[in-house]
Amino acid sequence: MTPFTLAHLSDPHLAPLPKPRLIELAGKRALGYVNWTRNRHKYQRREVLDALVADMKAQAPDHIAVTGDLVNLALEAEFAPALAWLESVGPPDRVTAIPGNHDAYVGATSHLFGETFLHYIAADTPGGAAFPAVRRRGPLALISLSTAVPTLPLMATGTLGRDQLAALAEVLERLAAEDVFRVLLVHHPLKSSARAKRMTDAADLLALLKRHGVELILHGHDHIHSTMWVEGPNGNIPALGVPSASALAHGRYPAAAYNLFTIEKDNAGWRCEQTVRSLGAGFQIGQIKHVRLI
Repeated sequence: MTPFTLAHLSDPHLAPLPKPRLIELAGKRALGYVNWTRNRHKYQRREVLDALVADMKAQAPDHIAVTGDLVNLALEAEFAPALAWLESVGPPDRVTAIPGNHDAYVGATSHLFGETFLHYIAADTPGGAAFPAVRRRGPLALISLSTAVPTLPLMATGTLGRDQLAALAEVLERLAAEDVFRVLLVHHPLKSSARAKRMTDAADLLALLKRHGVELILHGHDHIHSTMWVEGPNGNIPALGVPSASALAHGRYPAAAYNLFTIEKDNAGWRCEQTVRSLGAGFQIGQIKHVRLI
């Protein structure tokens, strides 16, 4: 079998931010807008994102996963440019996108991600709830989840909810009987010490994974390189996060990076290797890590 290559990037936080109308700056958005104009615009840079995506496309991955936070304040005017950007990354059959907390920043526009990026979300067999959505690509089953819910000011938590968890249990039980490499896509990490940024029902998801398992978990949200291991029915499962795809290095946050996963059958099991490529000096992208995960 020819190895299958999956690219993973997250949290592009697309710039520039459209000028909001005054009426759009009520409540949580007001704080977010101040944060963007004073701080975030300095290190969330479109030229960084463009350099990263150009390098990623040069690697010719078979599929690309984008794990949320395409926009910043979920202004209506942010979504059309975000769709144009995603279309430049690749067509819906080659790219899968899920929402992050910034994509559902406030209740008034929390529906727009699903409407705007429908073709990048949709399961191979439509029907029922939007999430979990399963897409089969080569030997992979990509299982998309949504933790994107509007939250109070200064909060960036995510929640799956009982319905999505129940549906996920059915999906995982069905896929466990198939010879397929299962990749779980979720915006929030499954373990977090930051109360204001955690997945509120992560314990329920971890319990499901302990019973049913997947081969790989990909997430964003924390804007850092991250590898953690969660318990599965046949051993530990690697769960990997990646820095913001548009970020200059700042403070404790590293420069923009993306992951490449090379996946192939290995006797009765699977082999999965991770390559990390990151922004370096002169806006050059280079490899900073290569490791076998499975």
